[in-house]
Amino acid sequence: MQTTRRDLENQERHILASYALKAADSRGRVYREPEHPYRTCFQRDRDRIIHSTAFRRLEYKTQVFVIHEGDYYRTRLTHSLEVAQIAETIARSLRLNGDLVRSVALAHDLGHGPFGHSGEDALRDLMEGHGGFDHNLQALRLIDLLEERYPSFPGLNLTREAREGLNKHRVPLPGFNDRIPAQLSLEAQVVDVADEIAYDHHDLDDGLTSGLLKEEELDVLPIWRQARKEVGRRFPGVSAEIRKYQIIRALIDLRVTDLIRETSRRIRKNRIRRPSDAQELKQATVAFSSAMEKARLPLKDFLNRRLYRHYKVVRMADKAQRLLTALFEAYLRKPEQLPDTTRARLEKEDRHRVICDYLAGMTDRYAMEEYRKLFHPSEPL
Repeated sequence: MQTTRRDLENQERHILASYALKAADSRGRVYREPEHPYRTCFQRDRDRIIHSTAFRRLEYKTQVFVIHEGDYYRTRLTHSLEVAQIAETIARSLRLNGDLVRSVALAHDLGHGPFGHSGEDALRDLMEGHGGFDHNLQALRLIDLLEERYPSFPGLNLTREAREGLNKHRVPLPGFNDRIPAQLSLEAQVVDVADEIAYDHHDLDDGLTSGLLKEEELDVLPIWRQARKEVGRRFPGVSAEIRKYQIIRALIDLRVTDLIRETSRRIRKNRIRRPSDAQELKQATVAFSSAMEKARLPLKDFLNRRLYRHYKVVRMADKAQRLLTALFEAYLRKPEQLPDTTRARLEKEDRHRVICDYLAGMTDRYAMEEYRKLFHPSEPL
């Protein structure tokens, strides 16, 4: 017997907590559409994100290491999948809506430009005085306007709940005039913290694999020593490679376990019964304990000093910023070099914003190809 959307919505009523967002209670989309017979509205959001152009491009947008440095390192796509996995584990334990969590997790990095954080820094500098640039707001711009896949509306026309989950800066969303609550939904808060867990530990993994970080350096961190001792006790005699993976796995498990316990405690303490209860609080509900907060800060500081400021990473970042700046200035000086579809937008929108959108949509590889085409005389156009 087939399972219908109504069946799935009824399952949510019975399985999810009272404070979880339910698909049947969604506040809808800006452009009204008939519901799907076999998928909930949050499942449709997830599928629209997966099939979007911006999502596919994440495969060739990098985190820390530029794409030509090697094919092992995380990209925005693999990072998004890792965030979704961690976030869904947390959501299922807290009886939150896993479909909505997955949608927000898969979309949370859509607004990133090429070359990781250095690319965002470059675009922010270039757009100073012209509306600025922020990857969270760019993700909203993509799903609301820039994706062109449907004949009846611009963007992806995601549900209010999915769009609100990406609205970390709490700005007014087009199509809705009501008051924005103080906090993100519990589902979006889960994604926000899962993002931090993922990039901390997976950047650590990439740093160790690249050789820019050494395991012995990490022994200054109490949380690393704790995980290393536990792995040594459970898996004596394993190879260095397996030990590294198991330590990072143990670190992630420590953070996730602490997060679930502390969040459960806060839900009980604040008597959260409805989704709106958590959104009206002054502080986030999904959070680490004070002990874990203290334990995780040395790791973040270590990564900042020893990985993100490593001279090789700084060189990559500086090179990326020079490349994007050169492209931006070349297009600004002569916009006739832009593709026809992008150039057509210049009639209605600010030139700086159109060029920024074009650059932000580039993958690392495409940006490097465009640079060669524009600045290397022997490169074919």
